[in-house]
Amino acid sequence: MSVTTTFNYEALDALRLNHPAWRLLRADSAPLVASFLHRIFIVSNRREMAQSDISEALEDELFGLRERLGSDSYPGTAQEYLNRWADNSQGWLRKFYPQASDEPHYDLTPATEKGIRWLAGLTERSFIGTESRLLTLFDLLHQIVEGSEEDPKKRIAELKKKRREIDLEIKQIQSGDLPLLDETALRDRFQQFVMMAGELLSDFREVEQNFRLLDRRVRERIALWEGGKGELLQDILNECDDITDSDQGRSFRAFWDFLMSSKRQDELTALLDQVLSLPSVAETRPDSRLRRVHYDWLSAGEHTQRTVAQLSSQLRRFLDDKTWLENKRIMEILHHIKGSARHCMDTPPSSLMMAMDEIGVDFMLPMERPLYQPPLQAVIAEIALEMGEEDADTEALFSQIVVDKGRLKQALAKALHRHSQISLGELLKEEPLQYGLAELVVWLQLASEHAHAVIDEARQERVCWSVDGDLGRQVTLPYVLFVR
Repeated sequence: MSVTTTFNYEALDALRLNHPAWRLLRADSAPLVASFLHRIFIVSNRREMAQSDISEALEDELFGLRERLGSDSYPGTAQEYLNRWADNSQGWLRKFYPQASDEPHYDLTPATEKGIRWLAGLTERSFIGTESRLLTLFDLLHQIVEGSEEDPKKRIAELKKKRREIDLEIKQIQSGDLPLLDETALRDRFQQFVMMAGELLSDFREVEQNFRLLDRRVRERIALWEGGKGELLQDILNECDDITDSDQGRSFRAFWDFLMSSKRQDELTALLDQVLSLPSVAETRPDSRLRRVHYDWLSAGEHTQRTVAQLSSQLRRFLDDKTWLENKRIMEILHHIKGSARHCMDTPPSSLMMAMDEIGVDFMLPMERPLYQPPLQAVIAEIALEMGEEDADTEALFSQIVVDKGRLKQALAKALHRHSQISLGELLKEEPLQYGLAELVVWLQLASEHAHAVIDEARQERVCWSVDGDLGRQVTLPYVLFVR
């Protein structure tokens, strides 16, 4: 579909009436909604917030506005505003109930975040860089051309050209001519980095929204399906595979694999520290959260992964409930068939008569009851104990394995003191298993209890250990990453 067909009068009029971001821009309360949601969700990179917490924060915001603008400004309560913003007629917030919680939570919708970031771009900027964006465009075009070139000779010629340019730059530096970026170029590139880092965080909400839309379509298809269950599951799995294999799914997977690398994270940390320490960048007073922006990416990506896993679990439970209802209906039909068959077997007699059980009274005479018998009491003879002959193997009493969980916690704390993050395989190379599989299970238990541990079931890691010094053991586990 071309840009012309999507930007005609009818399409724009439909967007004006239905798109939440456009409704936000047209609303009289847009300054309140945009400023409050920007501070609560976007600035702090918060992915969800409980109703009690966000209601309290909104009450404080309304109180401050009434103090400055008058008591008639925004007369409603915080809960009324939240319900209105989360209503389908507005669509600025998503209201949902997390698992194992009876309190509703709120999160921004992707359309609202787009509108707020567009409003943030309307503010006057003291410096607008264009050179870095032009260089980025040139780099992207070079990557597209080089990545699609199928002629090996041209690829080799391009690589040799780059090598000559690198050799020339090395000779230039060795001769004492060290070219440096001026302050304007540094600020230009740093501003471009800040803009792209913020846009990357907003993309995660849209990825989550796409998976939720997929989950809704699948549920609707299950509810209205009238064919065989095998065909239904085949269609569902094909659609899930299409999402995973789509451009968005492959791009997100590549981003996640790149970010999960501890080497890449350490490299990002070092680069950010070096850039933020430059005088020309420090003069712009950048946000302190930029120093940990890659950890914000990791947190947002992990939230997206958990959302996808939760949707898969809910879908499986939805299928199980539907299967249970179908089995219940089958059992009801079978009982009805059995009752009808029995009714046909019992042919009624030709004359009117009724069968009745014989009337009788069950009673027991007093003398038929057994008399009381005192319990037997064991008599212990007072004799000296003699040593008996051993006929059982007592080695099992002394071969029990007890894994010290406190020792493992101390080893993990020491490892995280040396490294900002470490995988379970790397940790076991520094702290080898002493008790084999039993100790490995305790490590997995610590990973599930650790507040900052990430378990990526899409990746696998092999762990090896030895028994009695010569017999080796190995097991394949999901990738476990401990983060400081």
